[in-house]
Parts: sequence; structure tokens; C-alpha cells
Amino acid sequence: NQSEPSHKEQNKNHRTPIGPLDRVVVYYWPLAHPCLSAEAERRMKRKLVLIILSLCLLAELCRADDEEDTITETAEKDLGSSREASRTDDEVVQREEEAIKLDGLNVAQMKELRDKADKFTFQAEVNRMMKLIINSLYRNKEIFLRELISNASDALDKIRLLSLTDPNALSATPELSVRIKADKDGHVLHITDTGIGMTKQDLINNLGTIAKSGTSEFISKLSNSENQQEASDMIGQFGVGFYSAFLVADRVIVTTKHNDDKQYVWESDASSFSVVEDPRGDTLKRGTTISLFLKEEAYDFLETDTIKNLVKKYSQFINFNIYLWNSKSEMIDEPIDEEEEKKDEDVEKKSEEDDEETKIEEEKEEEEKPKTKKVEKTTWDWELLNDSKPIWTRKPNEITDDEYNEFYKSITKDHQEPFAKTHFIAEGEVTFKSVLFLPKAQPSEAFNKYGRKTDNIKLYVRRVFITDDFQDMMPNYLSFVRGVVDSDDLPLNVSRETLQQHKLLKVIKKKLVRKTLDMMKKIDKKDADAFWKEYSTNIKLGVIEDTANRTRLAKLLKFSSSHSKDITSLAEYVSRMKDKQENIYYMAGTSREEVEKSPFVENLLKKGFEVLYLTEPVDEYCMGSLPEFEGKKFQNVAKEGVSLDETEKGKEKREVLTKHFEPLTKWLQEDALKDLILKAEISDRLSNSPCALVASKFGWSANMERIIQSQTHTKTGDVQRDYYLSQKKTLEINPRHPLIKEMFKRVNEDPSDESAKNMAVVMFETATLRSGYSLKDTAAFAERVEAMMRTTLGVPLDEKIVDDDEIEGDDEMAGDESPELKEEDEDEAHDEL
Repeated sequence: NQSEPSHKEQNKNHRTPIGPLDRVVVYYWPLAHPCLSAEAERRMKRKLVLIILSLCLLAELCRADDEEDTITETAEKDLGSSREASRTDDEVVQREEEAIKLDGLNVAQMKELRDKADKFTFQAEVNRMMKLIINSLYRNKEIFLRELISNASDALDKIRLLSLTDPNALSATPELSVRIKADKDGHVLHITDTGIGMTKQDLINNLGTIAKSGTSEFISKLSNSENQQEASDMIGQFGVGFYSAFLVADRVIVTTKHNDDKQYVWESDASSFSVVEDPRGDTLKRGTTISLFLKEEAYDFLETDTIKNLVKKYSQFINFNIYLWNSKSEMIDEPIDEEEEKKDEDVEKKSEEDDEETKIEEEKEEEEKPKTKKVEKTTWDWELLNDSKPIWTRKPNEITDDEYNEFYKSITKDHQEPFAKTHFIAEGEVTFKSVLFLPKAQPSEAFNKYGRKTDNIKLYVRRVFITDDFQDMMPNYLSFVRGVVDSDDLPLNVSRETLQQHKLLKVIKKKLVRKTLDMMKKIDKKDADAFWKEYSTNIKLGVIEDTANRTRLAKLLKFSSSHSKDITSLAEYVSRMKDKQENIYYMAGTSREEVEKSPFVENLLKKGFEVLYLTEPVDEYCMGSLPEFEGKKFQNVAKEGVSLDETEKGKEKREVLTKHFEPLTKWLQEDALKDLILKAEISDRLSNSPCALVASKFGWSANMERIIQSQTHTKTGDVQRDYYLSQKKTLEINPRHPLIKEMFKRVNEDPSDESAKNMAVVMFETATLRSGYSLKDTAAFAERVEAMMRTTLGVPLDEKIVDDDEIEGDDEMAGDESPELKEEDEDEAHDEL
């Protein structure tokens, strides 16, 4: 059927595809023909059947092929729709608009709705909006001076950059500076720069448009020029800094002169502005003067001291000189008037005490010297405010130690030189320059303010001070570090008072900490002991708090040691360890003398093992935070786990002693001291003492208990504290001590011997005291000691104390008192009366 549309035409019209044999035309012809033989007819029939079967097979194959094309086309369509949101092309905005639908409206209806809708722009009351911008962006009014000086610096940078390609750019005046002048009588503050200035159109476009930055526009024009790198020194980016002037001023007048235009005056009261050509002509030559008519509450900003402090705080590292019109008093020589001179001569003539020779000499000297007198006079001149230069922008090898020291003193007001310094440039996720110092001493109240915000690290962006109000710039234990951080690409908020992304702060903090620890390791040997004495507690707190840098901090640790009177580092201790010594031994106490006399170190010292003496309250906390050092584990000798001889011979000997003294240890644990100790065992750490109380591995040592109980914030009934304090200790006995041998003998003879039990209790209490713990029942301990003294002195245990009236010989002593003594006593009593 040739009239039917072909398969390709149907696909083009996007109709349901129809296979070519969906409609089959069957042609009939007679199967029997009179002219054909029977054999020929059979062959004809077979051929016809084969043809029909072939045609049917072909029809099915074509149908399957059409279905596959349809499925592929549908799948591609589905995949394409699913990828609509992830595409980035010219129609993405249109697709996103089409994707925005309301309930009950399809995409076409939404498009028709938008096409027919009336278009409007947001309206705003500029006056009210200006007040919102001015008063909500900035926390401190003093920020206005930083913003205006920063704008002046940008203007100076612009003309400097233009002068690199245009020699005539600085022809009007070669000076590049900022000058500040305060008019106290008129309550006006003038800020003048010799920068690029502004044309009339610039005044309208930049100052007349909120959030339009002339600096950003200037930088974009230089984006393809060779001066792009130098343009990165410019500060402005948001276009709102100028309006901070209205924080302190009711009215602002801007007088400006651009090389390509006349001098104009722009004036505003924050609600409207005007621009007019300056009738005075070209008085500025080039640049801008901003005149602030201050509010009454802002008159303090006219004081020279206030201006100086603000410039030094925010803008002392600006590239260009900042001058202040200031007065100073000085003594000068003035000629003496003739009348005054005659009076002086009369006085000299009347003087009769002077010799003639003296008068002749004085007259000669007066003739030689000009006749003047000292007079105090006030003079006015421009005073340079930013004499400190940002040394972090220079290469470290170009800066001398004296320059570093002077810079340190200028930013810290410290009269001493620092212990050490580090100057580096960090690159990566954030690029910044920094100079850090370690002061010779930290404030006396440093640990009273531990964990609070500090202002020791100052953040600058392109040499303009942003903030020093940080809690995360440096960890608490390094809060004493002083220095500056300056970056060109930190994301600031619009007021430029805080950072927007705290993620970058973490990156900066990580780099600063690493550099500080490296600086500490490189301190000169002559200053090392003084540094450790001043900052040892900080380093130990760092080991406790800073898990990321714990290994680095451990290398800085130093302690007293049994090796010598000097402090030693952990690395030095490890270098002196005995062969096969697996642990670093330490003992904590209140003083070196106390620790040296502790029973826990007796056998260690006797066998030549070195013991670290921890004598500061933070030391044991610090050691508890260190799992190991250079593969060596730490062992508190006041806790269980001390074994000095791990050889087979040593183990066999310990097993023999344990088995031999088992009756005594079992008797102490289960009978005599069952309510007082956790267990009793043979000790490997005692040499001279009969016994000692040993804490469990995770329990509190005597030193730790004393620290916890002495803390002022400790409350009665603290569950955790009471749990640790109530834990029973292990009693370790010295099998070589004669008292232990005698007690072992008595227990073997009679386990129920009361005297042996009493001696065991006294021995436990003395061990408690010698081990550094406090007794819970001191009265009972005193009674037992007194009972032992009675027994030793032969005083019966049941003998009672005699009352005053029953003391023998009182009356006799009273009767024997001589009359002379009585009379003397009476006289003394009379005198007292």
C-alpha cells in the first residue's frame, strides 16, 4: 500500500510509530494450475510458505526495532529533564523560573502570570535608610577615623599607581600624605589627603550612591593591567566606609580636586547632598579635604590625645605619612627690652658685695653675649603620628634584631626585649603574614583571666587594624604570645570589625600555634631556663588541652630529677634510661624534699633508676594526659604496676616471696585490715619502709587527693569526688623489713593475737601518712599511739587521769609558800589594780 506514510515520516511528525507490515496486503492466486505438474505445484507451495514465514519474521524484527527507538528516545527525554537543574547554560535562569510553581498553577500559567504582571522597584526613604546603615553597621563611633584615613590611603594609592604610567600625574604636588587638623572653636575636624581627588561625576556617583565603592571600580579597571598586584594594597570594597562620618557629624563637607576637573564642594546632612564648583578656585592643587561638623557628644574627637591614640590603634601602619596639626610648648631666647636692661644695670650698681674685678669680667661677658632671656612659647607644627613601619611586609633577612625589638616595644608598650620572635608568610587556603613574639614576662593576673578574650594578637587587613578582640586566634595556653597578623584576602563583614568565616580563623590558628612551638624550641640556651620558669605552667596546660600538638609540646617539658639538681627534659631522661627499662618513672609531691623521702622511690633510687620529681600542682595532670614519649610509657611510682625486675630470675624470686608471706598478706586483707585496704601484697618498690599504700592504676594518688581537696570550688557531697576519695588502697609490705618479719612470725603462731592486730592497724595508719594520704580518724590514731607509749613506759592502760583537786601535794605546796613571796604577790596585785 504505497499511500501509507513511511516509518521515517511518522517519526518526524512525532506520531506513534507504525511498522511497515502492520497492514499486510495479501495477494491471492490459485494454488493449482492446469499447466503445472504435481511436482511443480508442490515446489510452488513450499516457496510460498517460506516467503510468508520470512515476511512475518521481518515484520516482528521491525516492530522490535521501533520499540527500542521509542524507549531510547523516552529515556533520553527523562534523563534530560532530570539534568535540568545541574546544567549551566544560557537558559538556566529561564528553567529555574519555570520550575517555580504555585499550587494550582502550572508552568505555562505562571509564565503568563509574570508576563502580564506590573513591574515595580523597591522604594526607600533614604534618610531613614542612611540612619539604619550608619547606626547598625558599626559598634564603635571611633571607627569613623579609621574608615576616612583608609579612604585617604586608597586615594593616595590610586594617584601613585597612575603616576607609574603618567609622569604628569603628580605634577600638581609630589607630596603623598594625610593631614588632620582639629578646629576646637568651630567644632570641625578636617582630614586632608593629596590623593587622586574626585571629579564632579565621581562625587555624584560614589558619594551619592550608597554601597558603591570607587576603589572597587578602580581596581576592576586595573584587572588586566600590569599594576594589578600593586592595586591589591587598596582597602575599600563595600562603599559604605565614608558614611561612618555621620556617626560623629551632623554635616559633612567634602572639598576635592581631580587632575581632570575643577575643584568642587560636596555637602550633605545624611538626608540629601549638593555639589557645587568651589568659588575659591584651585586651593587644594590635588586631593580631598573632608570637614566633619561634629555632634556635641563627639567633641572629644577634637582632642589631640584622642586623635593620636586612634591613629596609632587603627592606622599606624598605613603606607603614607599621617600628620596632626599640634601645639607644643618650648623655652626660647628673646631679646631683652632697653627698659628692662636699664633696670638690671641699676640693680647691679647698687650691689655693694661684688668686687671690682668681678664686675669688669661680667661686663666683658655681657658685651660678648647677646642680651636675651628665656621665655616659654607655644608653637604649632605638623606632628608625624605613624612613625612605626609595618616590618612584616619586608623580608626577614632585611630586618635587624634592633628593628624587631623596637617594633615589639611599639605594639606592646613593654620596656623589655622579647625572649624570641618568628617572622613568616603562610600560603595555602588563606595567605597571611605574621610576626610573633614571646615576652620576657606575662602579666601577674594571667591565670586569673585564663580562658578569657585577649588582645595580644592584632589582626590587620592591608595594614589597617581590624580587631584584637579574639578568643579563637590563639589557644588559651598561648594567650601570652604577642604579635600581628596581616592578610589581604580575609572575608570581613561590612563594618570591617569582624571576620565572616570562622573556618579561616581555624586555619590561621593552626599555623600560628605551629610557628609558636617552633619558636619555643629555638630559644637560646642562655634564656631557656628563664623561659621555662616563666611559662612552664602554660606548656603543661597545653599538653592537657591541645591534643593535636601534644607530641610537640611534650618535647618542651622539663622537670626536676633524681639525676641532678637541674631540670631535665624528657628526651634527656630517655637518653639516660637503663637497658630494657620500659617506663619513665615519676613521683608527684609538694616539694623536692618531700618526694625524695617518699617510700615509693626508695628501691628505685637504690637500684639506680632515675625518677622525675613533679612538684607543681599541674604536673600530675600533665603526665596523666601523656600516654607515652618516644615509645616509653609513663609510670607513677605511687600507683600499682611498678616492677623493677622483669627477668625470669626476678619473677621466680617474687613468686617465692609471695607464696612464703601468703599467710600474712591473707591475714591483713581478710582479718586485721579487711575494712581498710583493698588487698595486701609483696612490694618491689620499698627498701627502708615496712609498708606503703599504693593507689590503683586509675585511682587518685595522695598528691592528687590533696590538690582536689584544696580547690575552692569543691562542694560537699560531690559524688565523683567522694567516689575517688573512698576508694580503698593496696597495702604493699616490705618482706625484708624486721617489723614485717616479726608480724609474720606472730600471725603464724596465733592469728587471733590482738596485739598483732593493733600493731597492724598502727602500721597501716603510719603507712597512710608516709604515703602522703590523710587519716580519716586522727583521734583514733592518736589514742593507739598513746596506748603504745603507755605500754612502752610501763603505764597501765586503765590508769585514769587525776583531777586537779586530787593532785597530791597541792596543799603542802601552798603551805610552804613563804610570807615574803605572798607580800610580793600582793604588791604586784596592788600595782596592777
